[in-house]
Amino acid sequence: MATVAESLDIIKRGAQELLIESELIERLGSGRPLRVKAGFDPTAPDLHLGHTVLINKLRQFQELGHEVLFLIGDFTGMIGDPTGKNVTRKPLSREDVLANAETYREQVFRILDPARTQVLFNSAWYDTMKPADFIQLAARHTVARMLERDDFSKRYAAGQPIAIHEFLYPLVQGYDSVAMRADVELGGTDQKFNLLVGRELQKDYGQTPQIVLTMPILEGTDGVQKMSKSLGNYIGIRDAADDMFGKLMSISDTLMWRYLELLSFRPMSEIEAWQREVEAGLNPRDVKFRLGAELVDRFHGSGAGERAVAAFVERFQKGALPDELPEVTVQAVNGALPIANLLKEAGLVKSTSDALRMLAQGAVRLDGERVSDRGLSLQAGSTVVAQVGKRAVARVTIA
Repeated sequence: MATVAESLDIIKRGAQELLIESELIERLGSGRPLRVKAGFDPTAPDLHLGHTVLINKLRQFQELGHEVLFLIGDFTGMIGDPTGKNVTRKPLSREDVLANAETYREQVFRILDPARTQVLFNSAWYDTMKPADFIQLAARHTVARMLERDDFSKRYAAGQPIAIHEFLYPLVQGYDSVAMRADVELGGTDQKFNLLVGRELQKDYGQTPQIVLTMPILEGTDGVQKMSKSLGNYIGIRDAADDMFGKLMSISDTLMWRYLELLSFRPMSEIEAWQREVEAGLNPRDVKFRLGAELVDRFHGSGAGERAVAAFVERFQKGALPDELPEVTVQAVNGALPIANLLKEAGLVKSTSDALRMLAQGAVRLDGERVSDRGLSLQAGSTVVAQVGKRAVARVTIA
C-alpha cells in the first residue's frame, strides 16, 4: 500500500492546482477510502483523449484504493454548461443526453475499474426536487458572487446577455457534491469556480468540504488550441487503431512530453529517463512509438499497439524514407499554413503550382498517409513528415 507521501506524488502528477493540500494529506492519513467525484455532461456521443486526462486521474485514485464516483450530468446537460462561453449555450434535449450518456458507460470502462466505480446520474436527485427546493438552493449564493466568475463578468461588462438558468449551473453542479458526499472533486482548470461552489455548499449543508483538484486542458494535435472535435484537432478514443496511432505520431516533439505526463500510465521516473535518452541522441520518434503503442493498446486491446507500429513503419518503408530526415521549420500565417505553401517553403517543390499538381497526382504524403486535399491547412505548433514523390522528404515543424 502506498504511503501518504507516495499517494500525494501520484495524485499531484500533471495537476494544475490542489485545494487544499493539507486537508487531502489529513484524509489520506485516515486510511479511509475517499469518495472521488468527476462529472461529465454528455454533450456529444464520443470521448477524446482530452477527456481522458480526468479519467486517467480517477484511475490513479482507484489504484490507490479509493472509490470513484463517475457522474453523468443528464440533468445539468439539459441546462448547458456556460463555462468559457461568450454566448448562451443551447441546452440539449433529454433524448440527446440519454443517448450520449449510454455511450459514455462503455467508453470510460476502457480506463476505469468497474468494480471500484459508481456511475451516477444527477437526475436521480434533481427529478425529485420541487420548485421550492431550487429556490432554497438559489438563496445560498448571490449574484455578486456569480459575477466574480471570469466569463460571467466579461459578458456582463460587454453588455452580452446572461440567462438566469446559466447562474443555476454552478449551483446544481455544486449541489451534486452535497448529494454525493464527495471527498474530492476533479475538474479542468476552467471548472475551478464551479468546483469551489461545491465546496462552499457542502459547508452550508454541514458536510466536510471537498478537496478540489484541477487538471490542465489538453492541447489538440495542433499543439495550440484545446482538443476539440469541432476544431478537428482531436484524437477520439474510438478512432481506428491506425488512425489513432497516426495522429499521435503527428504531434510535435515538445507536445509529446505533455501527452506522456497526462495520458501515459508509465511512471514519471521512466519518462524522465526517456527525456535523458533523447537529449543524448535518441530519435524522439522512438518515444512517440512507445506513447502511441501504449494508448492504442489501452483502447483497442493488448497487441493492437504493436500492430499499429508495424503498420506505420511499413507505410514509411513503402515510401522509401531515409533513416535520417532533414529537419525544416516553416512559418505559419495567422496560426496555420496551407499544404501547398508548406511544401514550397520546406523546399519539397519549386512552387505552389507544383505542389497543387503533385497533390492532384496523389504524390504527397504526410506522416505516411497520402493526401490530396488542396484546401488542407496545418496548424502552428505541429510537426509532420512531408514527402513528395520518393525522394523529396523532410520533417517539417510549423512555427
